Amino acid sequence: MDSIFKFKDFSVQQDKTAMKIGTDGVLLGAWSSVDEYPDTILDVGTGTGVIALMLAQRSEAMTVDAVEVDENAYEQSVENFEQSDWGDRLYCYNANFQEFADEIADEEETYDLIVSNPPFYSDDYETEDVARNKARFTSSLSFEELVTGVVKILSSDGKFATIIPFKEEENFVNLAKSKDLFLNKVCHVQGKPTSEIKRSLMEFSFHPSEIKKEHLVIEIERHQYTEAYINLTKDFYLKM
Repeated sequence: MDSIFKFKDFSVQQDKTAMKIGTDGVLLGAWSSVDEYPDTILDVGTGTGVIALMLAQRSEAMTVDAVEVDENAYEQSVENFEQSDWGDRLYCYNANFQEFADEIADEEETYDLIVSNPPFYSDDYETEDVARNKARFTSSLSFEELVTGVVKILSSDGKFATIIPFKEEENFVNLAKSKDLFLNKVCHVQGKPTSEIKRSLMEFSFHPSEIKKEHLVIEIERHQYTEAYINLTKDFYLKM
């Protein structure tokens, strides 16, 4: 795989990180709402930094922070931030999210938008690759730890956006609700019109509302993308 992933307005080096750029991260970076002009944004488990970079491109936020526990991924994201046009607004912390959230909460600071493309799969699937495990499996950051941390540092009118496997949606929504975070918007993602729903893009806040439901199909057939997917990602992908 090419170690440099080129987008329209920035490039991402990914030779040091276990998790390469994938559709999930790009979907979340493009779908997360910046309509309410967030001033402070946080990307949890930033990896290469791609989601933070996308949100820096899409918003006027003065602060776009990222937190990453893996040292190699942290170094890579710092490098990618520095190479971008928004280096003065982007900052990455090498820390585990629980400790980071506690520290930010102690300082009584909050974020208007928190995003996370969190680790999926449970421990049963762990591979021999420790870095990849840390990046991809819930042993390094469980959904419960993610939601608990978000609740501590999300501003009262802030939004939290994430992407998870569709089969985990109900559990995640219930977990969030138990901590007073309510689902406001959801988008179900299918690879093709005939395939099953694979992912749920979700937006939460502290304010319950009628849930806005969306649906997204990525491809009509191999490499023939739907209009909706093109519209969502065209500011980023070179060939869109």
